[in-house]
Amino acid sequence: MSKLEIIATATFGLEAIVAREVKDLGYEQVIVENGKVTFTADESAVCRTNLWLRTADRVRLKIGEFKAVTFDELFEKTKALPWPDLLPRDAGFPVDGKSVQSTLFSISDSQAIVKKAVVESMKRRYRTQWFEENGPLYPIEVSLLKDTATLTIDTSKPGLHKRGYRLAGSEAPLKETLAAALILIARWKPEIALIDPLCGSGTIPIEAAMIGQNIAPGMNRTFISEQWPTIPRDCWREARKETHDRADYNRNLDISGTDINSKIIDSARKNAAEAGVDDLIHFQVRPLADLSSKKKYGKVICNPPYGQRLSERKEVEKLYEQMGRIFNKLDTWSFYIITAHENFESFFGKKATKRRKLYHGNIKVQYYQYFGPPPPRL
Repeated sequence: MSKLEIIATATFGLEAIVAREVKDLGYEQVIVENGKVTFTADESAVCRTNLWLRTADRVRLKIGEFKAVTFDELFEKTKALPWPDLLPRDAGFPVDGKSVQSTLFSISDSQAIVKKAVVESMKRRYRTQWFEENGPLYPIEVSLLKDTATLTIDTSKPGLHKRGYRLAGSEAPLKETLAAALILIARWKPEIALIDPLCGSGTIPIEAAMIGQNIAPGMNRTFISEQWPTIPRDCWREARKETHDRADYNRNLDISGTDINSKIIDSARKNAAEAGVDDLIHFQVRPLADLSSKKKYGKVICNPPYGQRLSERKEVEKLYEQMGRIFNKLDTWSFYIITAHENFESFFGKKATKRRKLYHGNIKVQYYQYFGPPPPRL
């Protein structure tokens, strides 16, 4: 397989973080757009990015992109793409779709047209009128944005946030990809203490432990493209070997997760054990009021309740006031808090050093960053 155009999809607000991760893997020709990071690489990059990207949603192969304002255009231009070079004769190729601000607004019709066009393209190569689709899956997506059609194949499935360790969750669990992004945005380093005093099912501490020991987030899961004959098994074998070679299992970490709910802490411990990092995190049933540390410098990263329901709003606002008073005692620490509450700063009692707009699912949130003094250089 020659050079491939690869898209790492990203939640809005995280594109720059995903781009940095892609570059850190050695892929330099990176184009950053809303919701995606595009780069060109060989087939081994499909394996490596799926295994290593902590903050991307999926890794897709870009097959083609073109203007389409009629179904005839969509059909003919899709048919002209090199589908048989990628799809074996027995491939299953379901078609998904989305349309935003486009003349072709009917998603179901667009999916049907693309499916028919791919079949016609395959007929010419394989000289058959019928495809049983009983082989490996190649999920196709047609994305229409402002009359531009982008045709891609999903190489991940399920999404990259499915690390495989979450056995049980809290009521509003943070996506693993977003939790990793919060840690990377905070520029936490393995030698710095980290506390999540509202840890819920433990996602932030678990992701921090994996980052701290350089454990690839996809190490313990499989990907749909591992079944593709078009990507040699040696590529996957080498990429998985790299995840073991680069992990630093001897690095000591100071990571704590606390919560007032004992059942939630039990879930966090089980999730951490499933991720293989339970010995790296100190989980404890502890009220927020008892937050303390012997370390002079460190970072608090947390995802408190947002108070989206009106009935919870007053209680959540009291929690924010309490956080402000308690966090203030750690006056040489830095604090990073994500919430959708638009008046968080006034209840916390302090303006953030920096704010960043992100999305938690469909909820627009702000990431409030309070920078403490830098630790002295050794």
